[in-house]
Amino acid sequence: MTTTQEQLATLATELGISLPPTDLWSDEPPLESDFHREQIDLLIRLLKRYWATRNDYYVTGNLTIYYSEDQITTRDFRGPDFFVVLGTEFKQRKSWVVWTEEGKYPNLIVEILSKSTAMVDQGPKKDLYQNTFRTPEYFWLDPDTLELAGFRLMGKAYQPTAPAIDGKLWSEQLELYLGVADRYLRFFTPEGEQILTAEEAEIQERQRADRLAAKLRELGFDPNQI
Repeated sequence: MTTTQEQLATLATELGISLPPTDLWSDEPPLESDFHREQIDLLIRLLKRYWATRNDYYVTGNLTIYYSEDQITTRDFRGPDFFVVLGTEFKQRKSWVVWTEEGKYPNLIVEILSKSTAMVDQGPKKDLYQNTFRTPEYFWLDPDTLELAGFRLMGKAYQPTAPAIDGKLWSEQLELYLGVADRYLRFFTPEGEQILTAEEAEIQERQRADRLAAKLRELGFDPNQI
């Protein structure tokens, strides 16, 4: 436990009251498809690489968010496919327990729709993220139709995020665009440049070097001698 949690535990003991559990494991069902697993993993890796110098956020996927102290009996918890919390400690967690995280909820949530979850993602979950979590931004992607929808919390309710000319959706929370490329949801910089994984960046650099070498050979130069 952190120092604050230890102090609260000591105070609770002195007052004769019990505190809600804090060390809770995630309780999420298996993902619906290989695409769901690959898409979630891709978004996590992209954001971690882009924010490599930051340590003030938490990003994960298919991990339980415990937001009710009565969760054991009420089952009041949710596990978004992908979510980001800003202004928090960058570390590994078993789950996101709101009452041990200074009451913080996700700043952004993404759900990947499926035939079995679409109605919940577009209905009850959307209402939960709007009314209880008060999550500033909510997006969903339909992997079959490639429909990408976004919502921004305006006052008490979500309002649709207007797409840019090329169809990408701007995230104020991440200060990045979300868009579909090769049937996967990707992040794009404010200038519209696609954020690459480490593997993609390596391939791109190798291709650039090959093109440069070919051009030098056309000009009569040996690239190995330069």
